[in-house]
Amino acid sequence: MLVSKGKRIMDKTKLQKIHEKIQEFGRIIILPHARPDGDCMGAAFGLQDMIKSTYPDKEVYVSGEEAEYVKFLGRTDEVPDAAFAGSLVIAVDTANPDRIADQRYDKGKFLIKIDHHILVESFGDIEYVDTERPATTLIILDLYRLYEDTYKLTQKGMKALYTGTLTDTGRFKYPGVDGDTFRAVAVLYDLGLETEDIFLNLDVQSEELTRFKGYVLQNYKKTPNGVAYIEITHELIAEYGVTLEEASSLVNELGVFEDCPVWTLLAEYEEKEVRARLRSKGPAVNEVANRFDGGGHKLAAGANLGTWERAKELLAALDELAAGYKKENL
Repeated sequence: MLVSKGKRIMDKTKLQKIHEKIQEFGRIIILPHARPDGDCMGAAFGLQDMIKSTYPDKEVYVSGEEAEYVKFLGRTDEVPDAAFAGSLVIAVDTANPDRIADQRYDKGKFLIKIDHHILVESFGDIEYVDTERPATTLIILDLYRLYEDTYKLTQKGMKALYTGTLTDTGRFKYPGVDGDTFRAVAVLYDLGLETEDIFLNLDVQSEELTRFKGYVLQNYKKTPNGVAYIEITHELIAEYGVTLEEASSLVNELGVFEDCPVWTLLAEYEEKEVRARLRSKGPAVNEVANRFDGGGHKLAAGANLGTWERAKELLAALDELAAGYKKENL
């Protein structure tokens, strides 16, 4: 995307095509990715509200998995197979089709991809990818801003778009945040966004999770070159009475150490399959993630490892990355 005088220029041609397809179809199904985060659910529910508020006669569904920590934004719909026939399907915040939670994405009549991740795999009849945007919700807001005389938003939609932006930018701390990020968010405030319950929901933490945070901070390990990591098993989850999603949300607790350029949280998922959340203060962890059946952004990525033996290989690769980074920056 081009930038002029500090203001991002959106791809108006593609956004117009997306807008025209939204106008054309009477049934629209929005699909988040598997194991969704706040940005994914915020984009899905924000877009749903935007379309439904503007076109009350349209059927608009969100189908797929849910994220417990942002369940206040809404709940997904049970969508029968027959509903996909003749529908417009929109996949949000998803770099490759294998990661879409509802794998019926190809059963509709027309498919649109809206995403901000580095391109992993092209798919969809219209593909809108803006890697300069720190959150997919901001792309949805681009669509709103381009057609602000047409689209409407209720508090539900505004809160979804704000929450997605808030969580994926680390409350506006992460790289990629620029003046246009705040210009987009300002639109929501101008529309009357109410944020009190957003922060109330995001800041609440169970006693079980607080105790588990203590475990993480007391039991993390570090590689020779300062990669901090914690290993989370099913047994630990059961012992502390937290969900896997809650436990995985603690990944950034390991990023506070001054000599730690890279950190990772390793966790067992279904059938004890090991996956990793990778974070960085500078080194491009997505390059390592790509080698381990994963991907993501330069400073935040994920990897599918399968086994704890494979996790050891990942840690070795991250340690090598950290060593190179320290050598270049000392």
